[in-house]
Formats: sequence, C-alpha cells, structure tokens
Amino acid sequence: MRTRFDQQLGKLNVELITMGALCEEAIGLVADALTRGATVKSNEISSLEVRIDHKERDIESLCMKLLLQQQPVAGDLRVISSALKMISDMERIGDQAADIAEILQYITDAETESKSHIAEMAAAAGRMVTDAVSAFVSKDPQQAKAVMAYDDQVDGLFARVKEDLTAMILENPKNGENCLDLLMIAKYFERIGDHAVNIAEWVMFSITGRHEKDGRA
Repeated sequence: MRTRFDQQLGKLNVELITMGALCEEAIGLVADALTRGATVKSNEISSLEVRIDHKERDIESLCMKLLLQQQPVAGDLRVISSALKMISDMERIGDQAADIAEILQYITDAETESKSHIAEMAAAAGRMVTDAVSAFVSKDPQQAKAVMAYDDQVDGLFARVKEDLTAMILENPKNGENCLDLLMIAKYFERIGDHAVNIAEWVMFSITGRHEKDGRA
C-alpha cells in the first residue's frame, strides 16, 4: 500500500514540475515580447493558459485520489494540502501572464530603461517560480527561504520602474498612456513574484508543519 502511495507522490512531483515549467514558459513568452517590442500571439498565450488550467485540474484529481484512496499520515497530508495551495498560485500566474499579453498589444515600440527593468523582474519572477517548485520536490527548506528572500529584488526593481516611468511622464505628458501600461505590466510581474513567495511558504509548511507568514503550526 505504501509503495503505491509513494509512486503516486512521485507522480505528483512530476505534475507540479510540469505545471511550474508551463508557468515559466508563459512568463518568458511575455517577457520576450516586451523586450522585442512585439505582441504575443493570442493563440500561444491562450494555449499555455489552457494547459496550465488543465494541469491544475489533473493535480487536484490526483490529490483527491491520494486523500481518499490511500491512508496518508500527518506528514503526507501536509504535502498534499500544500500542493493544492501551490497549484492555485500557479494558476493565477498563468492568468496574469495572459493579462500582460493583452496589455502588450497597446505598448508602443519606444525603448525605455523601464522595459529592461521589467524584463529583469520577469526573469526573477520566472526563476522564483521554478525554484519554489524545485524546493517542494527536493524538500529543501533553504531553497524555499531563498525564494522568499529574492522577492526583495523584484520589489526593488518595481520601485525603479515606478521612478523611471514617473520621470518620463513629467518630461513629456504624452508618454502617460504608454507609461501606465508599462506600470501595470510591472505590477503583474510583482504579483507573480508574490505568488512564488506563497508557493515557497507552502513548501516550508509541507516540510516543517509551520507556515512562514504567521508562524502558526
């Protein structure tokens, strides 16, 4: 019985890695379009969003089977419940990548320093998602803590973006609409970083039984 359960837990890890990779691909797609001044093809991002949603349902189904068909002990229950929380955050990441793609349709091809900072935010957020999922699979609390700490980098980049865009608007009010679109994109990437932190916090809970945000068991 336990062997079968461990096999299904292994499958859960593989499914989570796959979902995390899809999220990273979606982030990379919109980040690349931003830096190239191009728009994302709607069918590309839509396909990724659908695949992420399907993966969420597949993982939910697997978790329910683990809960109902097996006899998980306390540690197993933490792992399964954490996985269910993690996929909710990953699903939101897919939605936000799609929202960014929609906004990109209205961004002009003007080169700005803010674009490079936003691209850095995107790269950092994608890395955070990947590392958080990896920490869950490897049960590595240090990697999970590193993800949480790295969020400061994303927040710092967001502050720089706001400063740059504010200066652009003051210099030429005609830049206002374009700057607001860029600011909204930056905010979405900041939120993606926050979701990665949420995932890392649930990783810590799955390992220690304590949630880092409030310290409660």
